[in-house]
Amino acid sequence: MNNRRSPGFTLIELIVVMAIVALLVSIAAPRYLQSVERAREATLRTSLMVMRDAIDRFAADRARYPDSLQELVATRYLRTLPEDPITGQRSGWVELAPAADSLLPGRLVDVRSGAAGRARDGALYAEW
Repeated sequence: MNNRRSPGFTLIELIVVMAIVALLVSIAAPRYLQSVERAREATLRTSLMVMRDAIDRFAADRARYPDSLQELVATRYLRTLPEDPITGQRSGWVELAPAADSLLPGRLVDVRSGAAGRARDGALYAEW
């Protein structure tokens, strides 16, 4: 009688393979999550820079600050209002009014993120 085993994997072999896969995932996952967070922060900084540049260009062209971010979109200084990558919303931007002694009229001089929390460097998103 022939006692040959059928080809296949044993339970031990499967457990070893699963342990190796789990080890690799535990190494790769934190790095992936950190890179996603860095990308969100870079996108937020870029969006703020683009909107602030549009506000400055509007003020230089029209001798007044815009009344809202929507006015920048309506006058084509921005194609669309960017999405805040931290909150995932387009309506979460905080519009800052000019100081009382401002030389130019208007209601919007700066914009900030409405996101709560801190960036990887410890700074509040709302202070960027």
